[in-house]
Formats: sequence, C-alpha cells, structure tokens
Amino acid sequence: MNKADLFRQIRQKRSFLCIGLDTDIQKIPKFLLHNEDPVFAFNKAIIDHTHDLCVAYKPNLAFYESLGVKGWGSLEKTVGYIREKYPEQFIIADAKRGDIGNTSGLYARAFFEKMQVDAVTVAPYMGEDSVKPFLAYPGKWVILLALTSNKGAFDFQFMADASGERLYEKILKTSVTWGSADQMMYVVGATKAQSLEEIRKIIPDHFLLVPGVGAQGGSLEEVAQFGMNDQCGLLVNSSRAIIFASDGEDFALRARDEALNVQVDMEELLLEAELI
Repeated sequence: MNKADLFRQIRQKRSFLCIGLDTDIQKIPKFLLHNEDPVFAFNKAIIDHTHDLCVAYKPNLAFYESLGVKGWGSLEKTVGYIREKYPEQFIIADAKRGDIGNTSGLYARAFFEKMQVDAVTVAPYMGEDSVKPFLAYPGKWVILLALTSNKGAFDFQFMADASGERLYEKILKTSVTWGSADQMMYVVGATKAQSLEEIRKIIPDHFLLVPGVGAQGGSLEEVAQFGMNDQCGLLVNSSRAIIFASDGEDFALRARDEALNVQVDMEELLLEAELI
C-alpha cells in the first residue's frame, strides 16, 4: 500500500483512525477466557465491529510476546484474519525494533515476509545501517520513532546541541535522506501536538503515526491543526479508550461506539480541511 492508496482509504472511510490492538489478557472480558484462544476471539470481535471506521490496526507486540508461543499464534491469526476479511486495512506491527544490519534484516524478514504486515515501528538510535534493511521491501513501510507521547520523552528527545537543534529534530533531518515519503512514516505523540508545527516544516510530506489520543489525553483537534497536510498525512492511534470501553458481553459494541465517536470527529476535521 503506497501513500496514495492510504489517502484513498482515508477519504473513503472519512477517517484517519488507527486502532491499537493492545490486547491485555488480564483486561479482556472474563467470559472470553473459556475460548481456546481468548486473545484472538477478543481481537476478531473488535475488528468485525470497527473495520469500517478505521484505516489501520496496530497490534503492540509486547502484549503477544508476553504470552510466549501462544501469543505469537494469536498475533498471526489476527493478522491473517484482517488480511482475509478486510484486505484494505493497513497493518502496523508496533515492535520498536532496530539493531545492527544483519539482525535488522532478520527482523524485517520476520515482519514483512513471514507475518505480512504493512509497516513496523523502528527505533533509529543505532543509525542508518540499522534501518536500511527494513527499507529494502517494496510496498512496505518503516515507522521511525521521532517524538514519543510518554513523559520520558523529555529525558533525551528534547536535548539540544550547541546550535539549539533538539535530538528529535536531528533524527528527522538525518533520517529523511534514508528513504522516500512512500516508505517512511514517523511516530509523533499527540501529547506533543504543538511540536507538530515545527516537525511539519522538516517533513511536510510524510505520514505521521500519532499515539496519545484517548487514554493518554492528547487532543485530536490540535493534532489536526498542527499536523495535517494536503493528503491528511496522519494516522491517529487510539487503543485502550476503544478496545477496553467495556469489560462485559457488550465489549465489541461499546468499542464500536467509541470508534464511531472518533470517526465522526475526524470526518469533521477532514471536511474543514477540504480533504473530502
């Protein structure tokens, strides 16, 4: 899926919502625990009730890896189900990988050849040779961590050099030469929305994956105000606020309600920007 395809999905669904499948087995409804694979049962219900309201799903691998082999099985079944039933969806493996070149090459093979996801999140700290192997796959995306939504972002990401350039700005300016806007996105947290204005001056054409809206308190309106470009250029992620809207038998219906609320707001923002 290229950038034009993604924008086409945004216009058709009138939404730039990405739903994070952060499926914590300790938080899913208890009645699902009787299933052979409760994590997949939960994901399947969420997907079936929200697929028309979002353009992407983002499973966070920690929630699957923590369950060992069974968790990986649940993840593979989830990705396979989306691919079979809703092939228009953009699938992001939130893995935050990044290592020396040959190791990154194996990570890239695992996600792009074995698991068949569209994109993977990558930490850029080790530099170009740790990212390039992920960029070797046509039609696949690398999503680099640039400015994250957590409080700890201030520990390093805002550190400035003698010229006043902050670390996250250095990451953007350096990494933008590694690949095109059809290969690379950047993570920019919604809780740092006002930094988006400066970020857009550095990377005007790239898509941004924006976590932090919903349970983390980021403002969707501010994200759109400062981060939207002429192709929308945003995938705004919401995880807990949608998927854990209820822990009862109505969990999937409540998740749909929450996703619909976000989609309606996104439609209004797209209309205001004259993108639909």
